Amino acid sequence: MKNTRNDLLERLDALGLKTTTVDHVPVFTVEESQKHTGDLPGGHCKNLFLKDKKSALWLVVTLEDRPIDMKDLRGKIGSHHLSFGKPDLLMDVLGVMPGSVTPFALINDTETTVNVVLDADMMEFDILNYHPLSNDATTAIKPEDLLTFIRSCGHEPAIVTL
Repeated sequence: MKNTRNDLLERLDALGLKTTTVDHVPVFTVEESQKHTGDLPGGHCKNLFLKDKKSALWLVVTLEDRPIDMKDLRGKIGSHHLSFGKPDLLMDVLGVMPGSVTPFALINDTETTVNVVLDADMMEFDILNYHPLSNDATTAIKPEDLLTFIRSCGHEPAIVTL
């Protein structure tokens, strides 16, 4: 059974991490997110769930306005040819639907199959914003607390200049 938003928020609280969550209409694109959450302080992010040709899974988390060249990205993260992971694989591994991809979904990757890559520039912000497992809310968290959460899920993220 996959974790819910409430499970996630309880986990963050149990870890002693201070977060703030704001509800809003569901958003599916960066443009929609900017319209409905652009006034929230901190770095606003996008999350790419990727699969390489050797079937390795990747979660790349970066600033929402960062252009990503997949060919360039694979060299920076040490992967093979990359493509977007299919929705059913996303649900099976991270327990979220397209439009709700978030580093918080690592709570559902109990097999620790996903390689996590965080944008170094993103980690310079005081506050970062992500969906709490669904795209109808945004949760703000400090970068160091995000690292604590990710590590508590059994992952050691790579911090990469994208």
